[in-house]
Amino acid sequence: MKYIIRDDQAGFVLKNGVFQKMVTAGIYHFSQMAGYTVVVKKMLGEVNFPDVPYQILSKDPAFLNATVHMEIPDGSVGFLYRNGNLVSFATREEYVFWNVFDRYEMKVVSMEETLIGAELTKQMLSVLPKSLYTELRVGEGEVGLVYYDNVMQEPLAKGLYRFWNYRHVVTCTVVDMKQQTLDIAGQEILTKDKIGIRMNVACMYRVRDAVELVSTISDLKTQLYPAVQLAIREIAGNYKLDEILEAKERISREIYGALKEREEMFCVEFLTAGIKDIILPGEIREIMNRVLMAEKTAQANVISRREEVASTRSLLNTAKLMEENQTLYKLKELEYLEKICEKVGEISVNGSAGIVEQLGKMIGMGERHF
Repeated sequence: MKYIIRDDQAGFVLKNGVFQKMVTAGIYHFSQMAGYTVVVKKMLGEVNFPDVPYQILSKDPAFLNATVHMEIPDGSVGFLYRNGNLVSFATREEYVFWNVFDRYEMKVVSMEETLIGAELTKQMLSVLPKSLYTELRVGEGEVGLVYYDNVMQEPLAKGLYRFWNYRHVVTCTVVDMKQQTLDIAGQEILTKDKIGIRMNVACMYRVRDAVELVSTISDLKTQLYPAVQLAIREIAGNYKLDEILEAKERISREIYGALKEREEMFCVEFLTAGIKDIILPGEIREIMNRVLMAEKTAQANVISRREEVASTRSLLNTAKLMEENQTLYKLKELEYLEKICEKVGEISVNGSAGIVEQLGKMIGMGERHF
């Protein structure tokens, strides 16, 4: 039987199902009566001839020269390149490619070292299955904690880290070491004089030791919140309402002191703590407003009476001076006359008396007798 093999093809010659040799471009005649068959394949991409194992095909020099064989050892991953370009991630242990028209290469990377090094590029990561590695991003002011089979490794500073999930089960966590705020809003307090009020309290803290924190505290904020609540109740509950309103800053300092005593328990450092707002019940607020209004009214009355007394005393002092000093009295008369004249358009004076005397008589200023 006649077989025509084109330039991009190869023929696998079998006799009674047993591989004999591989032939390339040309015209061939093989007798089917003698048990010969030829399987024709394109010499592009991966060799696709599963009927014959590679170990048998590789004994033929023509096949061996036209192909490239690649193996990925245990504990490693492979990245397939065609003509220098990454095309895929290798998912099997063994590959055979035609190496006639395209050049194939396999880059093998070991997974024995759990921490992935710089040999793994971004392009390689783009084709790598996510299940094969664990990624950890540690930001500014954070600490990364990594566990191999639940055993903690050295803490990690700011950076991007990746770990192979091959030799160990890798788990990661990030602890925020930056300053944080905890707000206690609407905390109900029963004062010493049995008045129910609400407080808004804010405190600032930061984690002191990340390793100690994760080994002793399961959920920091969940446990920190009730601890701050208890401190507020313990301190504020010892004061009467009037004392709380007057000594807000002092009570804030006491709350801060109580929280400082609890630092070791939560592996944190409290930076500040203080009362933001005090919310009174409606009826208490109304009473306080009435009391405040009464106080301000009383203060206004005292100031008004004080001014009246001062004004009266000033008039009395002026009168005494005028009584004792005739010249001062005359000057005062002239001052009043000047004010009157400023408002009068025209004045007619008759007789022999002086103008000052006549003006004095007009306004009822007679002679004074001492």
